[in-house]
Amino acid sequence: MLSKINSCVLCGLDGNIIEVEVDISNGLPSLTTVGLPDATVKESKERIRSAIKNSGYEFPIKRITINLAPADTRKEGSHLDLPMALGILEASEQIKNQDIREYGFIGEMSLNGKLNRINGALPLVIAFRDWGIKKIILPKANAKEVSVIPDVDIFPFENLSEIIDHLQGTEVQAPISINANSNTQELNCYEEDFGDVVGQEVVKRAFQIAAAGGHNLLMIGPPGAGKTMLARRFPTILPDMTYEESLEVTKIYSIAGLLNDGRSLICSRPFRAPHHTISAVSLVGGGRIPKPGEVSLAHYGVLFLDELSEFHRSVLEVLRQPIEDEIVTISRVNASLTYPSKFMLIASMNPCPCMSKVINH
Repeated sequence: MLSKINSCVLCGLDGNIIEVEVDISNGLPSLTTVGLPDATVKESKERIRSAIKNSGYEFPIKRITINLAPADTRKEGSHLDLPMALGILEASEQIKNQDIREYGFIGEMSLNGKLNRINGALPLVIAFRDWGIKKIILPKANAKEVSVIPDVDIFPFENLSEIIDHLQGTEVQAPISINANSNTQELNCYEEDFGDVVGQEVVKRAFQIAAAGGHNLLMIGPPGAGKTMLARRFPTILPDMTYEESLEVTKIYSIAGLLNDGRSLICSRPFRAPHHTISAVSLVGGGRIPKPGEVSLAHYGVLFLDELSEFHRSVLEVLRQPIEDEIVTISRVNASLTYPSKFMLIASMNPCPCMSKVINH
């Protein structure tokens, strides 16, 4: 029997819908995954086998072939564990549900069948909705993150057994309630406030002009003059982000795995202050699996470079294109990904290298 399950993979900031096709036939026991899977997807067969057995179901001792269609798109991420496991159970006729094609499935599984939190759930759910799939099953740990998406039914579960009971109709669960308007009314939570600054009238006037016009800033002064203190409070005088801006920033942080505190929507403007020893790849993004860098994490916010003269020249050179085009393109052999990078740059530096020594003595 052939089974088809809807799932999704990330491509930059967006998601691409894929079909997980599972075929079970007679032959030597094996599980083969095709369709350009990465190492994480290939390793999932061990997690799937243990999760199915420990959930009280039978893993077929037959020849199992899993195709991730379209086959010419590279598939990455552990969130394909759940659709692959459900495809095996449906192909082996342990699940019988005529409406399973109406669902989209994402989730990483433990060996005991528990669903673990995944990165990038927000853009994946948005991709499901844009493709017309309005019922999404995912880990319960991602429920609050995706609760900002309207026009979809989100079904969060803790383990594989609960999902099967829901699909079989033995214990149907209702979708979580979604109220996007309540998330947009979330108060901005800044640890500092620009109103705390006493004096420095000329610098404060410069900051006000920069905030009004979207200008970049360079502060030059001795240590202890208040450069870092002012920069950290700058986001508090910027206009509040719109819902669309907050959603775009939250998507970036979701992909980077920086929503572990249970936030549903980032409403405060980001403030990123990388150390001067940062590499060019960490600043603009990259890696074997390209991830957003500091310029993208500062999207619609502030990128603060303290001690600008201490940064390597090669690192500062890569900032030119993200500042001019407000996007950063990461090219690799398998794909070319684009992340947004619309930020305000604030930098500070000492008048000369010996200044800090003079102040200390």
